[in-house]
Amino acid sequence: MDVMELIQRYYPPGSKAYSLLVHHSRLVAGKALRVAERMKEYAPDLEFIEEAAMLHDIGIFLTDAPKLGCYGSNPYIAHGYLGRALLEEEGLPRHALVCERHVGTGLTVEDIDQHRLPLPRREMLPLTLEERIICFADKFYSKREESLSDEKPLEEVRASIAQYGDAQLRRFDEWVIFFREPR
Repeated sequence: MDVMELIQRYYPPGSKAYSLLVHHSRLVAGKALRVAERMKEYAPDLEFIEEAAMLHDIGIFLTDAPKLGCYGSNPYIAHGYLGRALLEEEGLPRHALVCERHVGTGLTVEDIDQHRLPLPRREMLPLTLEERIICFADKFYSKREESLSDEKPLEEVRASIAQYGDAQLRRFDEWVIFFREPR
């Protein structure tokens, strides 16, 4: 699959959204592949990880995020399930699930209800090893122009996740141990 060709169907090359998306996604893919290398005994699908990491945020153009060059009508948190729908239409159901399941450390129906999130009421937790690796890697990079290339320190990532509740932080901390993330 030509991931860049697919991205360019939805993002004009040279646009702010394209530049931010591609740069962020390459960083996430790189970290995800480094994590996967530490997990060789579990035989992660490296080709899939690279492709899905490049596509995990493909739905952002459908959201109202002007700082990212995105002028859609949906709230930013919707980019996951919107990306899923888009990739399902492209015939990529496995990649589509990564889009939906990478928000936070995944979302439960309880999370959606408790925080009154504008999302479909369904479980959106990363289930496969590959989904978890990509979700984990994504937490270390923002799409803010001023810090786009900077990998966030682990404690900064933890502090950011902690504001969304104990379950989110507990899930992330389990991944830190499982993925052997250096402290």
